[in-house]
Amino acid sequence: MFFGHPLGLAYLSFTETWERFSFYGMQALLLLYMVDRALTPAHAGDVLGLAGFKSGLEAVFGPLSTEALGSQIFGLYTGLVYFTPLFGGLLGDRVLGQRRTVMLGAVLMAIGHLLMAFDAALLIALAFLVVGCGCLKGNISAQVGQLYARGDDRRSHAFSVFNVGINIGVFVAPLVCGTLGETLGWAWGFGAAAVGMVFGLAIYVAGGKYLPPDTVRRRGEGAPRPKLRAGDWRVILALTAMLALGILFNIAYGQESNVFSLWARDTLDRRIFGWTMPVTWFQALDGAFVVGFTPLALRIWAAQAARRREPSDLGKIAIGSVMGMLGMGVLAVASWLFARGVPVGAGWGVACFALFGLGFIYQWPTSLALVSRAAPASINSTMMGVAFFSAFVANYLVGWLGGFYEKMTPTDFWLMHAALSGAGAVLTWLCLKPLNRVLLPQHALADETPAAEALAETT
Repeated sequence: MFFGHPLGLAYLSFTETWERFSFYGMQALLLLYMVDRALTPAHAGDVLGLAGFKSGLEAVFGPLSTEALGSQIFGLYTGLVYFTPLFGGLLGDRVLGQRRTVMLGAVLMAIGHLLMAFDAALLIALAFLVVGCGCLKGNISAQVGQLYARGDDRRSHAFSVFNVGINIGVFVAPLVCGTLGETLGWAWGFGAAAVGMVFGLAIYVAGGKYLPPDTVRRRGEGAPRPKLRAGDWRVILALTAMLALGILFNIAYGQESNVFSLWARDTLDRRIFGWTMPVTWFQALDGAFVVGFTPLALRIWAAQAARRREPSDLGKIAIGSVMGMLGMGVLAVASWLFARGVPVGAGWGVACFALFGLGFIYQWPTSLALVSRAAPASINSTMMGVAFFSAFVANYLVGWLGGFYEKMTPTDFWLMHAALSGAGAVLTWLCLKPLNRVLLPQHALADETPAAEALAETT
């Protein structure tokens, strides 16, 4: 057992620790690398396919500065890594099985990180990473849910434990890859990300006997694959609506990895006793706060459950969106002060990441747990892919909205994102009862009103 959970959860969690180390280590450097090197006039001509790619974007969005082009590429990349899990889920459900699809994804991601060390291979490397992440993400998340029976109440908390593993990697990645990239050179940072992915693959293979069996079996072997029933479509539509509402929070959350780096570099006083903190270190705070706040959130939920006041999963998602609104509000206030000549310290950035760390715990792991529990068994990985597809939409919009940073005041830019996350909270709260009637287990429907009241009290 692993903290009261099946041992397979440990192997899946530590696999994701290293996968997220590689992903976020590279992502912490990506926009800075593009703006400061790869997309500059001195180096842009070396990047294979960049001229045609830029022309295509400008045909849609008009002329793009170096920063706007970097933001568009960042948004497309971080969006597509959450789009391809939809197809990776189909591949795992229907063709290769989840285990082989996860291993294929890990290999492709390791190759992509290695290619990032070469300026010419920028777009090719990003393509490898997009496809590799698509193979890995939905299938490994589906395996977490498959460790538990349908009625096992540990499932929701398991995804919180799983996300602790993820965010250990998120915390360490910018400190290692970001520092190497900013001090020794970009190739060192990207190379460290590749090594992390190899470690993740090794852990996953080592834990094979503790993982759920593949859903794909040879003809005539095992029980027949379950089929969709008529009532399943109501569940699918309700899950899709829930994920669509979460997009608004994820747009605000995604700017922490995109425009925030440029804003912090130009706005925050990062000097500490004569030493200047690297901008990429802020990205480590995301994982640090998620890891630190998860035990607190679990205690709060346990205490609420003991009093029959724990919010439903949708209630928690709405609370997470409120936290996102407050996080963006902090940056808006800091920008307003800076514009009036008031020095703005690094603590403002820390406060933003703290609010989003708690908001993430309430929002994303809860969403995955709800999909894992409620989605029909025959398309469980595919619905995980749909969950990550919602993140694709959010991350693409992160890149698109990031292009407005140069055209708006920073205060207005962050207020716009605060309004988006706040709208997500309001809309989720309004849809709470109708969606819960479809997605909650029948024995939990009696607790729906207390959950809604607990949400109102918390917000």
